[in-house]
Amino acid sequence: MSVKIESTWKEHLQAEFEKAYFAQLTDAVRREYGSGTCYPPGKLIFNAFNLCPFEQVKVVIIGQDPYHEPGQAHGLSFSVQDGVQFPPSLQNIFKEIRDDIGTPIPQSGNLTRWAEQGVLLLNATLTVRAHQANSHSSLGWQTFTDAAIKALATHREHLVYMLWGGYARGKAYMIDKTRNLVLESVHPSPLSANRGGWFGQHQFSRCNEYLTQNGIKPIVW
Repeated sequence: MSVKIESTWKEHLQAEFEKAYFAQLTDAVRREYGSGTCYPPGKLIFNAFNLCPFEQVKVVIIGQDPYHEPGQAHGLSFSVQDGVQFPPSLQNIFKEIRDDIGTPIPQSGNLTRWAEQGVLLLNATLTVRAHQANSHSSLGWQTFTDAAIKALATHREHLVYMLWGGYARGKAYMIDKTRNLVLESVHPSPLSANRGGWFGQHQFSRCNEYLTQNGIKPIVW
């Protein structure tokens, strides 16, 4: 199957595109987009991969599924398009960055600037039906995105994996912690963050320290 995705990712994931589950997934996604409003826009489904080629990945941040309200999702986990109000989780991410490394809270919640520096902003499920969180979680996306994580775990090292919340932390088994840095915490959503375990973890400075120690240019958060 021919899939429009960045060439280095296509090379590493080509075997997935030939599997039966991916054909079924593609058919299901087409039906969903054809029968109602879904997010992100079709051309941005693989945006996380297209903005961050395989060999340029430095950091992996795993989300669950895209935002499901108009104008928000554009294929990057936790990111919203320019001019869109920050969702609560993103507000808490920016607050922690400010408190950790002193970066002021930005005017825009568009994290394309992170992706272009090597932050893979990967949702486990890449599409969603409007107004219905997790509505595409059973279509088969997680088999595909797990394959992407496994490809990185197999072929790359000295990456930083930021696993926020129980769902993302459930991916830790795929990652060799002797060859990479795994930073685990509660989810930045207010429900979790306000109970403790999100603020004050210094994940962003720890990430950059690790990258620098391994001769990798740090992220401008």
